[in-house]
Amino acid sequence: MDRNTHLGLDLGLCGSPGTLSEGGATVQLHTRADMAADDRGLVHGGFVFGAADHAAMLAVNDPNVVLGSADVRFLAPVSVGEVVDFLARLDERDRRKRKITVTGQVGDRAVFSGQFTCFVLDRHVLDG
Repeated sequence: MDRNTHLGLDLGLCGSPGTLSEGGATVQLHTRADMAADDRGLVHGGFVFGAADHAAMLAVNDPNVVLGSADVRFLAPVSVGEVVDFLARLDERDRRKRKITVTGQVGDRAVFSGQFTCFVLDRHVLDG
């Protein structure tokens, strides 16, 4: 399946797409030193969230998908050098509205979980 959304993202910052299927996607985030929030190597949660959001958008995979809301939990810290694997699953589809579950793991350790609500618009959000 081809990637149809968020084609302009910096994949180094937002994670690289892996498997894409109808209603599902994986993204892998290789964390780097420029993602650190401090001198101990704690990865800023914004990068983790960005990769999770990327996975959610890919699970919908429509050029006009936008994020409406997210209810997320950061379950464990991520350190520079770790690889976070995200799995996104489309749970509900109601006209324009989509609900997606995203989980993130470093190896066997759960680091992120979230419920994303997205909307598929008729045209690009900036087309007013």
